[in-house]
Amino acid sequence: MGFFDFMTEDIAIDLGTANTLIIHNEKVVIDSPSIVARDRVSGKIIAVGAEANQMQGKTHENIKTIRPLKDGVIADFDASEKMISLFINSIPALKKKIFTPALRMVVCIPSGITEVEMRAVKESCERVNGKEVYLIHEPMAAAVGIGVDIMQPKGNMIVDIGGGTTEIAVIALGGIVCDNSVKIAGDVFTSDIIYYMRTQHNLFVGEGTAEKIKIQVGAALEDIDSPPEDMSVQGRDLLTGKPKQVDVSYREIAKALDKSILRIEDAVMETLSRTPPELAADIYNTGIYLAGGGSMLRGLDKRISQKTDLPVYIAEDPLRAVVRGTGMTLKNINKFKSILIK
Repeated sequence: MGFFDFMTEDIAIDLGTANTLIIHNEKVVIDSPSIVARDRVSGKIIAVGAEANQMQGKTHENIKTIRPLKDGVIADFDASEKMISLFINSIPALKKKIFTPALRMVVCIPSGITEVEMRAVKESCERVNGKEVYLIHEPMAAAVGIGVDIMQPKGNMIVDIGGGTTEIAVIALGGIVCDNSVKIAGDVFTSDIIYYMRTQHNLFVGEGTAEKIKIQVGAALEDIDSPPEDMSVQGRDLLTGKPKQVDVSYREIAKALDKSILRIEDAVMETLSRTPPELAADIYNTGIYLAGGGSMLRGLDKRISQKTDLPVYIAEDPLRAVVRGTGMTLKNINKFKSILIK
């Protein structure tokens, strides 16, 4: 244990399109929307995370809200770097230190990411004092977070439905055997709802409202066991321009999301069809694990189960499964060395 080790802090980051989570000392210390608000005139970042999220859709021309990650990868390099550094600097335990500690980080990335995009993530982290930066593929991290023993010679299928991408992977012996990354996830569900409200109710709603609808009355099937109450939605009437309110039921949202969910189902089926037979036999016994915020959509597990004829399980606390797994690999870094990308 050298002086350098003493000065090093370990953090695990799940850089998501919708939310960024950070684990430090085995606790989730940051869980914030991946949004930055920037002053157009000075170029300064005025808010980040939840505070910036409240400004979304309510800004005047001098303030711009940016989501630096698109489809799980960094779209705005500068904003994402500032966001990561602001998040890290707001970790309570690190604030107290006299010296800025060197950081050992594990960051998770989508499995369909390119070399260039991987380098962008690494460089962003190195600039915020990351001395050792490891990357881990999202489905891997999700599997570890769910509690699957990934080193076993047994096949497991993980479907991680995030904000920007849905990652599907079959994992065995500490590696991804076949995977699929589709750009249909929470954000697409939200825009489906906006489109549906416009076309069916002539009601123009913002992203924040659509997100609320998705959480309150979102569903993947038109008949589910414990249906939610109808929801009153306010927005702008496209015909009169006046603000108005309509009631929406979960059945309507299931209709609105149907096409996108079909595409996720097709991607799952396609991945299953590429799975080697021995692993397919394992998956027949173990079923499919769902993680990510999108897996909380009512009835989605049942719908995927009907489509695949396999048991489908939702991870506990699916929103944090990926960051939990990332944190676990960081804690036992030597055990998981083989699945980390240096």
